[in-house]
Amino acid sequence: MTSIAGSALKSDLSNWNPEDESTWDKKLAWRTLAVTTYTMILAFAAWFLVSAIAPRLNDIRAEGVELLTKEQLYWLVAVPGLAGGLLRLVFMFLPPIMGSRLLVAFSGSLLVLPLIGWALAARDTTTPFWVLLSLAFAAGVGGGSFSGLMASTSYYFPKRLAGTALGIQAGIGNLGIGLMQLLLPWVVGFGLFGTAVLTPQSDKEGKLVWLHNGGLVLVPWVLLAVALAILVIRRVPVKANFRQQLDIFQLKHTWVMTAIYLMSFGAFSGLAAQTGLIILNVYSPDKFGADAPNPLTWAWIGPMLGALVRAGVGPLCDKVGGGAKFTFIGGLGMTVGTIVALAYLNPSTVSDFYGFFTGMTIIFFFSGFANAGTFKQMPMIFPPRQAGGAIGWTAAIGAFGPFLVGMALSVMAPHTFFVICAVWCAFCTWLAWWYYARRNAPMPS
Repeated sequence: MTSIAGSALKSDLSNWNPEDESTWDKKLAWRTLAVTTYTMILAFAAWFLVSAIAPRLNDIRAEGVELLTKEQLYWLVAVPGLAGGLLRLVFMFLPPIMGSRLLVAFSGSLLVLPLIGWALAARDTTTPFWVLLSLAFAAGVGGGSFSGLMASTSYYFPKRLAGTALGIQAGIGNLGIGLMQLLLPWVVGFGLFGTAVLTPQSDKEGKLVWLHNGGLVLVPWVLLAVALAILVIRRVPVKANFRQQLDIFQLKHTWVMTAIYLMSFGAFSGLAAQTGLIILNVYSPDKFGADAPNPLTWAWIGPMLGALVRAGVGPLCDKVGGGAKFTFIGGLGMTVGTIVALAYLNPSTVSDFYGFFTGMTIIFFFSGFANAGTFKQMPMIFPPRQAGGAIGWTAAIGAFGPFLVGMALSVMAPHTFFVICAVWCAFCTWLAWWYYARRNAPMPS
């Protein structure tokens, strides 16, 4: 006789167990996923706000104010990645301590600070570099909250649905990256929410722009996320103190999965943040004049594609009963894409851009496979509490992607960086095959 879903679940959720239909409320689980995914979209948009604004900062610098150098712009776009990674190391421990309701509301509330801060900084075209750098660090809270939100969601679903739930949350959440890069060029063209009364900026051609709208446009939606978290989410009984959660670092597979996720999400997030500046510098107007590609026209496509693929592959991982094969395929594809892009980093004509963009598109497309695969694997490799910690930890290290990529590009040529990236992708693909995807692998997942 089949148990009715939730029939034995206590009203205080004290006997919550997703693996038992009678003590699992699937409606609560899916409602929670909807709220956390919505919050994550906004968090990623805030995290990548700087990458969307940075290419236009020099266009609005006040007359007589020194322009930002290429290295300073790379730093600005890289610092949210540094902050996101560091903050994820904090957020990864919070789900079993704070509980999901308080954690999601807290995460949403923190987003308001960098959004308003960048709106104020964009209005003042004399804002010094150190202030911009501080605000870039503050934007990292959007990336940091990922480890808390994803780990928390893993508590609500049985292993058979982990790939679907985490794939949807991370994939749809990642859309915030492309959303910001797509939205910003549009919203800066007019007054928003009555902000026409705020003094706009003038670009080099004398056209008026409302660059401060990039931050302001998200504020009301963030406040809605906070309200939804308070009203909809309930805490489930997964608790552990800080010390108890440290046991994941004694496990070999924590470190193997960390390396693989640094390849998949590290490359995805790092290149998502830096693609606009790579286009601006490699295919610059100084070299190709008016025919040079506009970074804002192209930069959002890859991140949006990768996010959609990640969301779509998650349910496929559940259907085949594991994610290792998808992780392996994703790694192979990312290696190939990196090599293709590498071939077009010393362009002789502007038409070489399409070869470079093809390579980047391949990288982003297959990153979706690898990202979805890894998050299906971890709930299979680790027991529930450790799975949450492992997800939080690997996500924290992966969040350093924008910082690592930005720092690398500030000290080496893009060609050199892509060579290193290709080697790293190949190595991590081998790890995925050896430990998880091959026949008779030690930990098939």
